[in-house]
Amino acid sequence: MKIGMIGLGKMGGNMVLRLTQGGQHVVGYDRTEANVANIEAQGAQGARSMDELIAALGEPGARAVWMMVPAGQITQAVIDDLASRLAPGDIIIDGGNSNFKDSKRRAEELAAKGIQFVDVGTSGGIWGLKEGYAMMMGGTVEAIERLRPVFEVLAPAPDRGWGRMGPSGSGHYVKMVHNGIEYGMMQAYAEGFELLGAKEEFGLDLAQIAELWRHGSVVRSWLLDLTAEALQSDASFHDLSDYVADSGEGRWTIIDSIELGVPTPVITLSTQMRFRSQQEVSYAGQMLSAMRRAFGGHAVKKLEVGKQESVVPSVKAGDHPSVASPQNIPTAAGRPDTGSVREAQELGEAGQQRVKGDA
Repeated sequence: MKIGMIGLGKMGGNMVLRLTQGGQHVVGYDRTEANVANIEAQGAQGARSMDELIAALGEPGARAVWMMVPAGQITQAVIDDLASRLAPGDIIIDGGNSNFKDSKRRAEELAAKGIQFVDVGTSGGIWGLKEGYAMMMGGTVEAIERLRPVFEVLAPAPDRGWGRMGPSGSGHYVKMVHNGIEYGMMQAYAEGFELLGAKEEFGLDLAQIAELWRHGSVVRSWLLDLTAEALQSDASFHDLSDYVADSGEGRWTIIDSIELGVPTPVITLSTQMRFRSQQEVSYAGQMLSAMRRAFGGHAVKKLEVGKQESVVPSVKAGDHPSVASPQNIPTAAGRPDTGSVREAQELGEAGQQRVKGDA
């Protein structure tokens, strides 16, 4: 099957490579020339413009374009552009982490033009190229069946790791909750290992414990596998900031739990902990310190030098996942200049608000 891919970062680029290796005809486009050149160097077909991409996809009514771009206004802009170029019967796939309410609206607006829309919650990270991706789809049965050859190659196996969740919006809804669960699991592991490390009288080996738990323990998981590997490399993580980004799905999960009246205390608190990590200094903490001194005359600490951080860019499509291991994070002196919009979004600094489109 022939399909276009817009967005060739670490997820979209690796998906292009997995599809190409699986015998599918993919044409990839990205506004960054280096990303297009990267997939071409690894045997995939690149396009330098939207016009070139659409022209390479065949006859109107039988075309499909998959987007892997940041949620929000960028996704909306790409959809608006595609809607002006595509024809009835064509399919737009959003594999990013869009808000499910936006996906429901976009499906309705595109349906009025005869264009089908499939929202695909995609999980797998930088390991997806090797291991395959878990995909949760929302949309019509017809559109998803047309895309079956693509899903079967991207998934860990043709009959595992992918499926239709329901109507438009359901794929992104299931992925939203998936990411909320992920937040809670990550927070629990992090808290547990910090507690183990603080029990100095036992001299516990955190790497040994993580490796032991991987075999037979009820808390074993892929996240624990990655944790064990990281601990083998550097149990102190001394060069890492404690800044933890949130990409939006945790917030949306909490909002929907409130609207439905379903308690989600673990997901809520784990998301709040990410917000706390993103503060250079907590104003609330400073106020608590001031109040404690005011009523009790207690000693307090005064801030002398603020926290200084630098950004390590995300990995590129085709890179082996080991490049993301703690021991391979470059020192500040070896890091390239940064500050791109994409990195700000990955760090949770650009916001993930719902948007209205012109389609």
